[in-house]
Amino acid sequence: SQVCIKYFVHLCVLLKKSFLFCLTGTRAECPVQLNPQRAVVRYGDSVAVNCSTSVPHQGMGWEASEGAVTMTRDSLITWRVSNLIEWDIQPYCYINHEEQCQVELPVTIYKTPDSVSISIVNHRGPMIEGKQYELQCDVHDVAPVQNLTVKWYKGQTLLNQTTFTEDNKTPVNETTTLLIRPDRADDGAQYRCEAELELGAEGPQPPPKETSGRLNVELNYKPKHSNSTETIIKNDEVTLNCTVKANPAPKYTWHSEHLKEEISSSVLQSSTVLLSPGNYTCTATNSLGSDSKVFIIKWLESQRRARPGFIIKSTGGL
Repeated sequence: SQVCIKYFVHLCVLLKKSFLFCLTGTRAECPVQLNPQRAVVRYGDSVAVNCSTSVPHQGMGWEASEGAVTMTRDSLITWRVSNLIEWDIQPYCYINHEEQCQVELPVTIYKTPDSVSISIVNHRGPMIEGKQYELQCDVHDVAPVQNLTVKWYKGQTLLNQTTFTEDNKTPVNETTTLLIRPDRADDGAQYRCEAELELGAEGPQPPPKETSGRLNVELNYKPKHSNSTETIIKNDEVTLNCTVKANPAPKYTWHSEHLKEEISSSVLQSSTVLLSPGNYTCTATNSLGSDSKVFIIKWLESQRRARPGFIIKSTGGL
C-alpha cells in the first residue's frame, strides 16, 4: 500500500546505512528527472524544483525537512519552499518503480558578505618608498566559503586572488592579506579588494560580488634626479632646471664658484642670475634624503674662439 511504501522510505531515511542497501537504484538508473538538476538559492529566497517521470509507478514524492511532498501517483511533483533558511537542507525525489530509488537534489544556499573592508596592518600615515606593507581584506558573513574568491586590485589591474578550501555551508568571516612594496609611481595609487561568489552555471550571472572602499596610497620618497649631470651649451639664454619630484616637497641649494649668493629656487635663469661657463651643483633635500645634479655650462665653440674669457650678462642679470 501507499502507507507501507511511505513508511518504508521514512525508515530508510532514519537508518541511513540501511537506506543505501534498500534503495539500490543510482541516479543514472532512477527514472526521474529533476529540473533544474541543481538549485542555487540566495539565503531567504524562494525555490521550486520539479521532479518528473515518464514511467508507470506505484508512487513518487519529495523528502525534505522543508517542502516535502507526500507520495502521489502524479508524474510531476514540485519541491517548493518560499523562504529557504536551512543551510544544510538535502531534498530528494523518490519513486517506486520495479524497485525503490531516489535522486538527491544538490542545493547551494549562498549569502553575499555583510561588508568587505580594506586596511593597512599596523600602520598609519604615509608609506615610505621601498618599505614592505601588509594590506588586509576582511570579508564578513559570507557563504559558502568554498565558492568565494577574494581579488586584489590596484586601479583596474588585478594583482592577486585567493580561493578557499574549507567545506562550510554556513556563513563565515574570512581575512586575506597582500604584501606590497610601493615605489614613487604608486603615490596616489588606489587599492581595493573584491569578494566574489562563483556559483556555477546555475547561479546568478554575473557572479555576485561586494567591493571594499578604496585605499589611497600616500607615499613619501626622497628626491632622485633622472640624470646626475647635464651639459648645456651657452647661448643668449640659459636655464638650469633642478626641479625633481619628491614627497615631502624638497628644498634646493646651489653651489658654484660663480654664484655670489645663496639661492633656494629650483630653476636658475640667465635672465635673473649671472651664469658663467662652469659647473653648478644643485642639491634637492627632504626628510628622507637628498640627491645632487651637476650642470656644466660650456661656451659655443665660435664664442670661445672669438671672445676667450668673455662672460655674457643678460639684461636682467644680478
